[in-house]
Amino acid sequence: MKKYRRPVQIVILLLVVILGGYAIGSAVLGSHDRLQVGDKAPSFSLLGIDGRVHHLKEYEGKAMVINFWGSWCKPCVKEMPALQQQAEKWKDKGVVVLGINAGEDEMTVQNFAEDRGVTFPILLDPNSDAVRDYNISPLPTTFFVSAKGNITSIHQGELDLNTLDSQIGQLVAP
Repeated sequence: MKKYRRPVQIVILLLVVILGGYAIGSAVLGSHDRLQVGDKAPSFSLLGIDGRVHHLKEYEGKAMVINFWGSWCKPCVKEMPALQQQAEKWKDKGVVVLGINAGEDEMTVQNFAEDRGVTFPILLDPNSDAVRDYNISPLPTTFFVSAKGNITSIHQGELDLNTLDSQIGQLVAP
């Protein structure tokens, strides 16, 4: 048994190196399936904390701000008041802000939204289906989607009020 120990260790070490190289290469090079400006926003059907299922289709003809977030994510928490303010400002101009929570339970998300006075639709993505479809990394990531359903801009990281206002303004500009 001792004479096979060294070759087995070498094989295991090679497998670890190969798998590690693959993981690092994937992380550095990224996926080829990344959404880009001009792409159609992937459809989804997600339960909202309001108790109803929201479908991307129901927002056709409206400009959308789709924000992927988590309550544990400090930049996500910091940008939430700006998203709420912009949701109120632009709703009469046909803009919908949607918050898609990445994998947290309903009670956590509900409490977070209530504590912060969030009134725009907050959707739950418990299995991370939408996170995968939109290829989200890191949080927060925000997609600006035209009334025709095309992605006009993608913002990774925290949004400030001015950037958010400017991006939405471009969405509704004729």
